[in-house]
Amino acid sequence: MNNQLGRCDLHTHTQASDGMQPASVNVQLAKDKGLSAISITDHDTVAGIEEALVAGVEVGITVVPGIEISTRSGGKEIHVLGYYINYKDDMFLQRLVGLRETRQSRNSKIIEKLQNLGVNITMEEVIMGLGRTLLPDESVGRPHIADVLVHKGYATDMRDAFDRYLAEGARAFVSEPRISPIDACVWIREAGGAPVLAHPGIYGDDILVREIIKSAAPAGIEVYHSDHEKEDETRYMAMAEEFGLIITGGSDFHGARQGVVFHGDIGSVAVSTAVLEQLRRSTQA
Repeated sequence: MNNQLGRCDLHTHTQASDGMQPASVNVQLAKDKGLSAISITDHDTVAGIEEALVAGVEVGITVVPGIEISTRSGGKEIHVLGYYINYKDDMFLQRLVGLRETRQSRNSKIIEKLQNLGVNITMEEVIMGLGRTLLPDESVGRPHIADVLVHKGYATDMRDAFDRYLAEGARAFVSEPRISPIDACVWIREAGGAPVLAHPGIYGDDILVREIIKSAAPAGIEVYHSDHEKEDETRYMAMAEEFGLIITGGSDFHGARQGVVFHGDIGSVAVSTAVLEQLRRSTQA
């Protein structure tokens, strides 16, 4: 890989969804880490992008407008990243409103399940735990709920909270009807962006990953991710070559909770900025 091209982290979250920091802080951290570019990819919202773009100009770093859309396929929650989206597109913004409403419904049902398990927790506590006012286009995620579970002693740390209650198959897990990966890829393309299948190694089902690639036809696949092992990277590199997909990567940075960085730190997983041109070209295909 040509080091002169610079490095970029194409998967980071801000407080607009379930990250810990404002978007401008993510951008500054990326600059401090020596990155040339960063993407803001919040869950089902573009609320952090404008702030990140302004910060990018101020500190001299490229900011790629992004999104991470939650979908469902094969009985699993599948995430689709989108890059270079028109984050002001009216149709796209309306579609995201519907996704956030689904997320809110899921959160309420998770809280209800937890209460039925004898866990004394309310949505008001979760929102208060943010330490700020939740804006209309921002979203609450499971890490916010996990944070309260840890603070109230129902879990030892974030991972324990997910394993006990919130992960797929755990006691308080809720699966709401969601759009398909096909729909997500179409929405992203219609908003001028490049869709990428996020962290395929997390799903534990490469047959399903192949089916999604064939049916949804994403432009790329996230080969490099904080939760991928070397063997995962090797498998998905081969899959990318087989299907002619752009190879992307990112830390999936959410910030630190209880002193532990969730997934990975900014820049801990990065790819060449040459990938940015590949993504841009795919939006014009």
